[in-house]
Amino acid sequence: MPSSPNHVLEFPGGYTRSVGPVIGRFLSELRDGRLVGVRTAGGRVLVPPTEYDPDTGAAVTDEWVEVGPAGTVQSWSWVPNPRPDHPLDRPFAWALIKPDGADTALLHALDMGEFEAGAEPPRFLKTGLRVRPKWRAERGGGIGDIECFRPEVTMINAPTRLEYTLDPGRALSRFLESISQGRILGHRCPVCDSVIVPMKGMCSRDGVPTTEEVEVADTGTVTTFAVNNIPDPRAPEVPFVSAYILLDGADLTMLALVAGIPADQVRIGMRVKAAWRPREEWGPTMNNIRWFEPLDEPDVPFERIKDYV
Repeated sequence: MPSSPNHVLEFPGGYTRSVGPVIGRFLSELRDGRLVGVRTAGGRVLVPPTEYDPDTGAAVTDEWVEVGPAGTVQSWSWVPNPRPDHPLDRPFAWALIKPDGADTALLHALDMGEFEAGAEPPRFLKTGLRVRPKWRAERGGGIGDIECFRPEVTMINAPTRLEYTLDPGRALSRFLESISQGRILGHRCPVCDSVIVPMKGMCSRDGVPTTEEVEVADTGTVTTFAVNNIPDPRAPEVPFVSAYILLDGADLTMLALVAGIPADQVRIGMRVKAAWRPREEWGPTMNNIRWFEPLDEPDVPFERIKDYV
């Protein structure tokens, strides 16, 4: 059975019509970069304006109210594969947007950013989303003078980098020297007998100088930790874990990364071991230790490490 031919209805040169004083005022304000609504006898502000109150059928007043330009998404429908005649050439949403100060919503395109064709709607697209119009540079008095709406800016990513020179002093220099040899050194306090790692040249508890060196193991116990979801160049992946680790033979914890295990499986009391970089990459820096990885040993009971949490 032959298929039906396509039919096209077209007005050469376009379809010209008068818009009347109410719609005409609305379109004129759009041309000037403003959103306005008209007030009804009952006090409601209609956007887009109509000549009659849709609730009562009474003529609207002559009072015009500037609204927005920001507004709130009332409902939306995602378009994963735009058609050639759609306002955007990438996935977007049709949304009912109620401008601030209005009592009704207008339908317009909502640009949520760059997405591949067929993409699912982003998680932050939801009812209640705050949006603002993107105006065209050249406007002629039509709803298309607003190219689209876009979400309000609620977050920025500011590149941040701080370079500084650190004078390590005698104690830290000695500590980094030992790290460059694959050893971890601490200082023993002559008063409280605590082994301080990294060595600082003094005991902060007793306020006395420390000089006696003690080598500690590169194994230890996680005393507390945090799961991080912000990328870090030192971390193998996101999310990653930073933890305070009590090295075997030390009496103060040391902050380090934990890897080699899913972030949601890291736990207090877990036994770990330093993952050293290849020997040829060593230098006087803590970067010699990439991170700490789990040991196949039983967890340490909380009672034994509770004073370090």
